[in-house]
Amino acid sequence: MDWTVKFTGKAKKQKEKLPERFQDALDFLVADIEQSGPVVPTWPNYGKLKGKPDYYHCHLNKGKPRYVAVWKLTDKSIQLVEIRYVGTHEKADYGKIR
Repeated sequence: MDWTVKFTGKAKKQKEKLPERFQDALDFLVADIEQSGPVVPTWPNYGKLKGKPDYYHCHLNKGKPRYVAVWKLTDKSIQLVEIRYVGTHEKADYGKIR
């Protein structure tokens, strides 16, 4: 069974502001999550966020500015993942992402 990936309203707006090539990278990430679930270790700098159970992140590119995506495993029983933040690494406030 495939996973469902949704965006928060804020993350959806953030995605629309990304340069097109990073929107494409995010689309590939979403496709990977839909197929494999929230654990996608093949993505650059993939990892769990410390102190936040079920939160993950990875980089969408190399170089600067660096773009990142943060997602949460919302409901394992129905295989639901929610993208919570998409944007530059420099502006990511991991402590405030909920």
